[in-house]
Amino acid sequence: MSKRTLAILAAIGATVIYGINHTVAKGVMPTHVKPFGFIFLRVGGASLLFWLISIFGPKEKIEKRDWGRVLVCALLGMSINMLTFFKGLQLSTPINSAVLVTISPIIVVVISALFLKEKITLNKGLGIFLGFVGAVALILFGAEVRQDAPNIPLGNILFIINATSYGAYLVVVKTLIEKYHPFTMLKWLFTVAFVVNLPITLPEAMEIEWASIPAWAFGSIAFVVIGTTFLTYLFNIFALTQLKASSVGAFVYMQPLVGIIFALFSGKDQLTVIKLIAMAFVLVGVYLASKNPKRPS
Repeated sequence: MSKRTLAILAAIGATVIYGINHTVAKGVMPTHVKPFGFIFLRVGGASLLFWLISIFGPKEKIEKRDWGRVLVCALLGMSINMLTFFKGLQLSTPINSAVLVTISPIIVVVISALFLKEKITLNKGLGIFLGFVGAVALILFGAEVRQDAPNIPLGNILFIINATSYGAYLVVVKTLIEKYHPFTMLKWLFTVAFVVNLPITLPEAMEIEWASIPAWAFGSIAFVVIGTTFLTYLFNIFALTQLKASSVGAFVYMQPLVGIIFALFSGKDQLTVIKLIAMAFVLVGVYLASKNPKRPS
């Protein structure tokens, strides 16, 4: 099997894990672990694993002038991003999160236009508009009466903040990725984020009653820490060694499909007409916003 084929399988694997995570993490919150306590476990556990694996990478030091960017990346990619996603997941539904998370490419286009002066074409502009319409539709018309989703509109807003933060992270972190080995960056980004998150996440982490957590919930926690955080980063890093970043990023389009199928088969969510229409708007919008213009022959 070629390295390119393995890279494609790695990217698919990361996407499948992300898609399943919407339902798996939702099932544990807030009965066994509250959302911010989950982030304590997720970022702390991933930090430890990345420090262990960094033994096999090069010995690099972060230059003093780059620490400011490292802090910003940790805030965007591992603090605001993760905190808003898990709190949103507690308040909303797995299908909503699987759909709204795909607007990140649209956010990247907007931020790149504002700060990197990249041109927004007609297709990209239309894509941004359609994605915005789909997201607003889920917020305004996607509310349901569900015991496990106490505030769906607020949860959906948090998903959009999550996607915006992650989109900004992808733009800001580019310079660091080009300069340092991925293992070096990941161990420091997660370590800085763990320290930054500590005042917010530690109180809920201390409320966890470990003795009363059932075995399946321990399995879900392990899946989020090892699978959703640690393995997905490793899979995507390997994929990036063989594929273009745009190609790897395109696999985000699979996430709603995986997330919805898993949520439906596990009985944790259900499709509605509003969700289907909003999903169509978001996915078409993301496709148009991410599509590269044809070069003249």
